[in-house]
Amino acid sequence: MNTNLVWFITGCSTGFGRALAEAAIQAGHKVIVTARKLDAVTDLVGADTDNAMALELDVTKPEQIARAVQAAADKFGRIDVLVNNAGVGYFSSIEEAAEDETRKLFDVNFWGLMHTTNAVLPYMRGQRSGHIINISSIGGLASFPGVGYYNATKYAVEGISESLAKEVAPFGIRVTLIEPGNFRTDWSGRSAAKTASAIKEYEALIAPFVSGANHGSEPGDPKKAAQAILRVAESEAAPLRLLLGAEAYHTVKGKYTALLQTMEEWKDVTMDADYQA
Repeated sequence: MNTNLVWFITGCSTGFGRALAEAAIQAGHKVIVTARKLDAVTDLVGADTDNAMALELDVTKPEQIARAVQAAADKFGRIDVLVNNAGVGYFSSIEEAAEDETRKLFDVNFWGLMHTTNAVLPYMRGQRSGHIINISSIGGLASFPGVGYYNATKYAVEGISESLAKEVAPFGIRVTLIEPGNFRTDWSGRSAAKTASAIKEYEALIAPFVSGANHGSEPGDPKKAAQAILRVAESEAAPLRLLLGAEAYHTVKGKYTALLQTMEEWKDVTMDADYQA
């Protein structure tokens, strides 16, 4: 178990990012904590400036990403673990979604993740080691009403992470997708934009999601999630995917059980689509 890793974590002001930064620092790792507002994370570093550093970072600004990654490499000489945690939510029916909000969603959840990954990869390739941990969601494996565009960003993260894992494995770099269910973070609160339904047919279905009625009473514990992520990063046998929480396990198992059943029911039609020899 390696307990002397250099971590670079995005989105550390609240939720998973803050819990993980606290846990990694406490475990003795060297940690770069980042957030859009620097004063939101300086308390995480405190007086321990030899082992931790706080940086201002908006993942929608590639030039800021480049400066932050360079500063991290200059201070610690390497980056062992990148955690792409920064993300936002958006609640709306698909038909009524505001395009500017959906583009912002992709700018943060997908492009922000990818720009940060691409900025760190040259350092990891150079050192022939590293671990990229992308905070996805069960919403990247199963879809729900009211968050269709959020689902789309996470499906994109899932797909590109799986490809990335195969591309970087020869360089000793691992990729892990973390797929939480509902956790008590700010994802569905302050960090989420919402468009209330004005179409009567959607109102009853969408309203509970837009209202955030469940916010603050979600079953998942961010501190336990942080410990799980630490365990993955310190493991020599880290998985490509890790579900977090009972809700995630049951939701995803149910989806793929149903998918396998449908595949078998329609197997003859599927197999008949090829050219016949």
